[in-house]
Amino acid sequence: MQGSLRRGPLACVSWLLLKNCRAHSRFPSSGCSSPERQQGHAVSKDFNSRLVTGPTFQHFLRSASAPSKKLSSPEAEDPPPYLTEDELLGRQRKVYFETYGCQMNVNDTEIAWSVLHKSGYLRTRNLQEADVILLVTCSIREKAEQTIWNRLLQLKALKTKRPRSRVPLKIGILVLKIQKVCFCASATSAWSIMRGCDNMCSYCIVPFTRGRERSRPVASILEEVKKLSEQGLKEVTLLGQNVNSFRDNSEVQFNSAVSTNLSRGFTTNYKSKQGGLRFAHLLDQVSRVDPEMRIRFTSPHPKDFPDEVLQLIHERDNICKQIHLPAQSGSSRVLEAMRRGYSREAYVNLVHHIRESIPGVSLSSDFIAGFCGETEDDHLQTVSLLREVQYNTGFLFAYSMRQKTRAYHRLQDDVPEKVKLRRLEELIAVFREEATKANETSVGCAQLVLVEGLSKRSATDLCGRNDGNLKVIFPCTELEDVSSPGLKVRAHPGDYVLVKITAASSQTLKGHALCRTTLKNSSADYCSEWMAPLH
Repeated sequence: MQGSLRRGPLACVSWLLLKNCRAHSRFPSSGCSSPERQQGHAVSKDFNSRLVTGPTFQHFLRSASAPSKKLSSPEAEDPPPYLTEDELLGRQRKVYFETYGCQMNVNDTEIAWSVLHKSGYLRTRNLQEADVILLVTCSIREKAEQTIWNRLLQLKALKTKRPRSRVPLKIGILVLKIQKVCFCASATSAWSIMRGCDNMCSYCIVPFTRGRERSRPVASILEEVKKLSEQGLKEVTLLGQNVNSFRDNSEVQFNSAVSTNLSRGFTTNYKSKQGGLRFAHLLDQVSRVDPEMRIRFTSPHPKDFPDEVLQLIHERDNICKQIHLPAQSGSSRVLEAMRRGYSREAYVNLVHHIRESIPGVSLSSDFIAGFCGETEDDHLQTVSLLREVQYNTGFLFAYSMRQKTRAYHRLQDDVPEKVKLRRLEELIAVFREEATKANETSVGCAQLVLVEGLSKRSATDLCGRNDGNLKVIFPCTELEDVSSPGLKVRAHPGDYVLVKITAASSQTLKGHALCRTTLKNSSADYCSEWMAPLH
């Protein structure tokens, strides 16, 4: 929690969350100590220091799951002296969350909400109803950080205008480090399987904000996926800052001297890691839990796509044929300055290998415009890579230098801001043009879509995502159920529907529903009549 806090609802919220985060950020296989633990040896008497050194998240979870059981640690039992037990109760106060950033931050929001919910807080999606407003973010990019400060200025006016008859409005910022969480929206869920990153790319602050790589035990992940299957969820996304670098060292018998297999032509900035259960093993086990549950993963690093992972994605119908392949730049010179561990040629070869191994795969990528020392020729090489690969989805940003990174200490941020923005606009324009071409190849084909709910723009349309994670919009009409011939039904969130694609843009597909089906039936011979192209 950042900013000054006074005793009251926000102080209670702060303590409930901060006392929990430190233990939850430590994975079983972690070998590094947290910053909070290091600070604990020199505790000052000011308010913020006492918050940081409060009881741990593990203590809270144990007490929440077994309230009648006394904990042995008096530090975990008693609130700080400036908060009473009564003040920790939510008493139906309403909390409003605003989340900025990636899926990991969305997950952090949900675990924060689970803690507050157990303490009697209510959640509202109406800003005007809120008694507590929490902005959830990270400091990966400077733009996100600046957005938060601008938002605080806007919320200040809301606080000033609040009627005196209501509980005083409290506003805070959360930057959480949490081990695992389930974020359920309709029939989908996302789980953190690892945290941190060891790649130390020169532009990236993740190793400093999220720490070194720590992976959860395979057994605990499988247990949670089985529970999600029992609840009827149809899609699970495995999350991690460097998700395909997963390595579970919790079981001694698997800690052999076998080195990690990398993508061909790729190198690392660290010594080769040996032993442990790797990502291919985890993906294999997770995909076996429920053949009707889609499996996705993000965000990976291109270096960690050995053949065994690609073969597994190809073989399993329920592992989505969609791969995020962050390139960052199309220039080998810039890639070297970024310390990415590959050249343009190696990256392009990997793209070709992936497409040969997984026919019809959907590719997405990240790009940075205006990195240190990037010339106009470097920029044009990135433009040409966008055209050559023709990604289905892209995430493009102008470079912002962050403190602590290698680039901050060793490189010059010498590309003018206007040039960065101009180059970014050019990259976005080229991406949209090429993505539209790529997505138009789906027109006339039937796609299996997992329904998520109503379209935001029309109450008569449904919205879902195909195997390639593209949004698909189609009318909500009666359709045949393949499992019960002759039965007419309407699709609901969590249903698989075959949709004939009739139009495509750089971000969305549109079509009309053909039938409700299952993952297994969608690839069966009797569904082939639906798969014929339109004439």
